[in-house]
Amino acid sequence: MKGYTATIGLEIHAHLKTTTKMFSRSLNDPHHAGQNQNISPIDMAHPGTLPTINKKAVEHMVRIGLAVDGDIANFTEFDRKNYFYPDIPKGYQISQYKYPIVSGGKLAGFELTRIHLEEDTATSKHFDDHSLVDYNRAGAPLMELVTEPVLHSSDDVMKFARELQLLLRYLEAGDANIEKGEMRVEVNLSVSKTKELGTKVEVKNIGSISAAGKATEFEIKRQIEALENGEELVQETRGWDDQKEITFSQRSKENAKDYRYFPEPDLPKLYLHEIFDLEQMKESLPELPDAKRKRLKKEYGIKDQDIEVYIHTPWMAYFFENTAFYLKDEEEELLQTASNYITSDIVGIMKSKEFENYTKNVWDELSSEDFAKLITMVSDGTLGSRGAKDILFKMIVLKKGPEELAEKLGLKQDNDPEAMKAVVQKIIAEHPEQVKEFIAGKDTLMKFFVGMAMKETKGSGNPKILTEIFTEMLK
Repeated sequence: MKGYTATIGLEIHAHLKTTTKMFSRSLNDPHHAGQNQNISPIDMAHPGTLPTINKKAVEHMVRIGLAVDGDIANFTEFDRKNYFYPDIPKGYQISQYKYPIVSGGKLAGFELTRIHLEEDTATSKHFDDHSLVDYNRAGAPLMELVTEPVLHSSDDVMKFARELQLLLRYLEAGDANIEKGEMRVEVNLSVSKTKELGTKVEVKNIGSISAAGKATEFEIKRQIEALENGEELVQETRGWDDQKEITFSQRSKENAKDYRYFPEPDLPKLYLHEIFDLEQMKESLPELPDAKRKRLKKEYGIKDQDIEVYIHTPWMAYFFENTAFYLKDEEEELLQTASNYITSDIVGIMKSKEFENYTKNVWDELSSEDFAKLITMVSDGTLGSRGAKDILFKMIVLKKGPEELAEKLGLKQDNDPEAMKAVVQKIIAEHPEQVKEFIAGKDTLMKFFVGMAMKETKGSGNPKILTEIFTEMLK
């Protein structure tokens, strides 16, 4: 970057999973098909209405704070953040300013500044000559997380966003589908050649984690080119254009004083240490993604790539660990074979044309005990890999065990060396030219010989044993 360093901080908003909204009894369902269905006088800021605090949303926030080793405030309060926009009928948003629920903490190796709780705004839809507002989202409980300015690249940004998404899902605090607007990433970025921070620019309107990475890369490049050309950068808010893959100027950046924060007079102060048993809540947290990564590596020694699949798909991880229990074998090679079949072959079957109309849950239909038997049969040479894949398909559809299917389909490999010798002799006799070439040093012909032998045995020959016999006889 021509001697420049990018300094990045993130602000991430995420919807929390609650039955009702943050300060009213309206249903918390921002994606309702019908516009303005889940609203109440409180959401619309009608005169004389009073908000009440959703305890479940506060509980989610405390659990998130404990999961990132943040400090849970004893005293906290809500504040009014004053600004006008058509999607905020009150003329202010109920948020938190001086006393957030969570301070500090760390996630994905990056330090956090704070995590606070607020209500979401409504959504606007713009047409050529008018705009409409849907209040289904207005008042939905919204977490805002702010990192320290300790990220330095697009990879850092995407890594952090993915890890937060995972954390919210593991805690069942939110679905965090960024494409649905359930999680919104804003990138605060500056570049500089010195230890002093440069002019900070905030990038909004980012619709996916990959887009957050692209927006970061573009903005780093844009700021460096501007500085190299002697231009002066201004503190501003920029949007991200997903089609053109560029950022564009939206407005000058607001400061806290522009919002004229003051404590929300209609809500009580909260003393969280008196409301929640923090020790008990800490102990009740599920195994979190990073801890799970380390445990899977330590206990099973499988590939990092497979571990990431299991981290993102807990039901696959559950199936793998059940399989490992039935294998009762500490050999990493066998466990890796099982993992390969799960992450590659079973997933491939699920995506195949034959499974287009399959409505059942494969992971429920397939017995992990039977699957472990299949892996053992592959390992001890009873089944070849091709035969195992054919049987695996039928195990899911027919719900039968691998031994029964292997017997019925005639797919058991013949491991008798004496029986195989006759087949090897036949292949050698029928291909004298290839034998001469092999003896002359063309080692790649071994695959040809074994392939012909497998064809002769209709797939029942054990390739390993056949290779050994060919090697011995061709000496």
